[in-house]
Amino acid sequence: MGEQKERMLRGELYVADDPELWADAERCDRLLRDYNATGASELDERRRLLEELLGGIGEGTGIRPPLQMDYGYQTTFGARCFVNMGAVILDVGRVTIGDDVQIGPNVQLLTPIHPLDAEQRRSRLEAAEPITIGDNVWLGGGVIVCPGVTIGRDTVVGAGAVVTKDLPAGVLAVGNPARIVRSLV
Repeated sequence: MGEQKERMLRGELYVADDPELWADAERCDRLLRDYNATGASELDERRRLLEELLGGIGEGTGIRPPLQMDYGYQTTFGARCFVNMGAVILDVGRVTIGDDVQIGPNVQLLTPIHPLDAEQRRSRLEAAEPITIGDNVWLGGGVIVCPGVTIGRDTVVGAGAVVTKDLPAGVLAVGNPARIVRSLV
């Protein structure tokens, strides 16, 4: 494994257009192209492609195409999850999704962070912070989860919310930025 990939996996600044990472991204693009071309009746083929693409996928988890990702291998899903169409998972950093998670259409899980320093950006440097989604979370349509966020189990995030900081277990959060409006327990 090359230096830039090791740096990326550690969450450190790395060169985004490194040839090894570019090859990994091309692999992901190829698998997603095949996946996104499948029809609703091709469940076995969808499952095979997801098992090859992802870092892990639990039993009974389904993802509706189209799906977009950076690498695939940085993302794991628990059992019995459902992801509606149009999901974008920028998995430069690890994305860990628990069991029984429901993800609405056009949800974005975004792990990359970019330097504020213009020279570092011109040098194609970036890093990432992981995202963790707990068991039995529901992310409404169009939710955006920002880098480094953890969402606790049994939490619901309303449609269109932008989650910029951690949410505890068992709450309803809405808005931009997402704010807790009430407890669900």
